[in-house]
Parts: sequence; structure tokens; C-alpha cells
Amino acid sequence: MKTDSLFYRLFQRCPQLAMELLGLEFSNDSYAFGSEEIKQTGFRLDGVFKPLTENPKQPLIFAEVQYQPDDDFYARFLSEITLYLYRHKPKRTWLALVIYPTRRTEKLPEIEFEPFIALPQLRRIYLEDYQQGELSFNLTLIRLIACDEKQTAELVQQLMMTQTQLLSLETLDFIETILVYKLPRLTREEIRAMLNVQNIELKQTRFYQEIAAEEQIRGEQVLLQRLLIGRFGKLPIEIEQQLALASAEQIEQWADRLLVATTLEAVFSEISH
Repeated sequence: MKTDSLFYRLFQRCPQLAMELLGLEFSNDSYAFGSEEIKQTGFRLDGVFKPLTENPKQPLIFAEVQYQPDDDFYARFLSEITLYLYRHKPKRTWLALVIYPTRRTEKLPEIEFEPFIALPQLRRIYLEDYQQGELSFNLTLIRLIACDEKQTAELVQQLMMTQTQLLSLETLDFIETILVYKLPRLTREEIRAMLNVQNIELKQTRFYQEIAAEEQIRGEQVLLQRLLIGRFGKLPIEIEQQLALASAEQIEQWADRLLVATTLEAVFSEISH
């Protein structure tokens, strides 16, 4: 998963974040975020906040997360915006939001596109400005995406201690996704220990459910292996490998066969044939 996809997922979950970055006062439920294909061209706008009201003063917002230097970025992005406006004629004002990790990442446009940089409609955000200081909960999630590995672990632990009341199931799932992406060396158990959630409802997230399912399957694998060894003695290595990779349904099927089987081959007939 690329870093920009984390931002787009965050924008989908909370359009209000863009309002905070842009200093706008429109409500969270007055926008829908998605991507837009511009027909008959090779252009695609990765992020568009489309107003859900008829208020013409509520702007259309084009958003891009730019983590890699790109000399042609502004030429492409501004061309996509103007072509979109020409094709769709939205009859409302617009803003463009560009997010960079640092100012060094930004490549200013060539002279022909230079005047666009001064437009008040173009807002550039640099994540290095959000590394320190007091931030809202949503802007803290931006900091979580942007910070380094050590800061990621520290910030997550701080969030879990001080912001528990704001951690919905959806938000916790998002934080877990960030951890899996940014700290790939951590095991699921280490991530679970880092989150240290005591609230029973929060333990119903997709991440916790996957861990619980894996632990249950592993327990069933160990139990079946012990029963097989007790009945038939030391297991062949191919049987041990099959047990380690088995699904819950396979384990249940083999356990049922074990009740009546007189040989190991009868339990694992599909393996031996």
C-alpha cells in the first residue's frame, strides 16, 4: 500500500479533514470523496471532494498527495482540473489541495504554468509543519501517516492512552492499517500489544477478528496434531506441513474422519492420492 492511498482512505472516512486543512467550515456530511475519470483523455483525478448540497459557494475540492518529486506534476494536475471544469461545468467555485511530505519534495512548475502557483484556489500543505504542537484528532492522524517509525509507535501509544473516547471501530481499523503498512516487521501480536485496547467493542475490529480467527485455527491444529500422534505415532513431514496450512474447514473434516479412521491414510485421503 502506498502512502498516498492511506490519505485517500482517510479522506473517504473523514472529508472534514480537508475542511480543516483548508480552513473551511462546511460540515463533514456535505461532501463525498472519490476519484474521477475524465472521458476521452488519459487523465484521472485521484481525489475529488464533491459537495452534496446545491450551495454554489461550497467549493469543489481537487486533492492530490504527492510523495515523490515530479517536474511535470503541476502541468498535469492543473490541466486535469481545467479539463474537468470544461467537461463537467459544475457551476460552483473550486479549490485544489496538494499535500507534500516536505517542501523539498515539491517541484515548482515551468514558466508557462508558473502563474497558477499564485492562485488563491491552490493550497499547498507540507506535512513537516504538522510534526509538532497541539493538533485536532483528525490532524493527528495525518501526523501518524507522516512521521518516522519510532514516532509512529510513540504516537499510537499516546493516542491509545489519551484519545480512547474518539476511537471508533472505523478509526481503529485505520490506525491498525497504518501500523501494518509502516511497521511491517511487527507481528500481529506485537501490534495488538501496542494498541492495548481494553474496550470490548473496539476488539470487534477486522484486525482483532482476524487475529482471533488465526489463534482459534492454530489451537485446533495443535489439538488435532496431538490426537493424531496419540493414535498413529510420529507424523510424516508432509502431514505436519498440511496441518500447518489447513483452514478451519479442513481441520474439522479431518477431525470427523479421525473418529472412525483406522489408518492415517484414511484421515488424509485427499493428501495421499
